[in-house]
Parts: sequence; C-alpha cells; structure tokens
Amino acid sequence: MDIQGTLEQLRQERGRIDQAIAALEEVGQSAPRRGRPPKARPSASASGAPKRRTMSAAARAKIAAAQRARWARQKGNAAPKQAKGAAKKSSGRPPMSSAARKRLSALMKARWAARKKAS
Repeated sequence: MDIQGTLEQLRQERGRIDQAIAALEEVGQSAPRRGRPPKARPSASASGAPKRRTMSAAARAKIAAAQRARWARQKGNAAPKQAKGAAKKSSGRPPMSSAARKRLSALMKARWAARKKAS
C-alpha cells in the first residue's frame, strides 16, 4: 500500500471540498432575495404601534341610534314567552291509532323474518 499516494489523494479531495464550501458560502451571502418584497410599514407613532383610526362623536352617535332602533324593533316583534311546560311538536299529521301501530309492527316482523330466512 502506498501511504504517500493515499495522503496526496486525500489532500486533493480536501482542497476540492474547501473550494466547494467557499463557493456555497459566497452564493448564500450574495444571492438576491426571492419572492415578494416585504410591505412598507405604516407610519408609526412614538410608541412604535401603527396609528389607529378614530371615529367622530357624531358618527358614533349615529351608529348607536341605529343599533338602539334595531333592538327596539326586535323586542317589539318578539313573541311573549309562554309559561307552559313542554309544548308538543306539531308534526302535521294526526297521531297513529293503536290498530295501525300493531299492523305496522306485524309487517316489520314479517319482513325481518323473511330477511333472516334468506340469509
């Protein structure tokens, strides 16, 4: 085994690796930034926070009056609450008689028995 030859090859390889690292470092530093540029910051007050909009007193009073009118309209149209217990739901159809219920029950049991027999 030629130790001197191996050492020379390793030194050459180290030189190539050093050159590649240097080239990558240069590219990382000088590459232009990609994508959309950052937004310009709005004018900030002395505290550094962006300036907030303020509403005039007249505009605030107008909005408050409109909201009070909405509340009054809603309260006026609201139906009075009933003090009864649980109100029954109206399903729109008359209740089923016990004979009809028994007939439906027998039909379903026959269907289930037929399905069980088929499988």
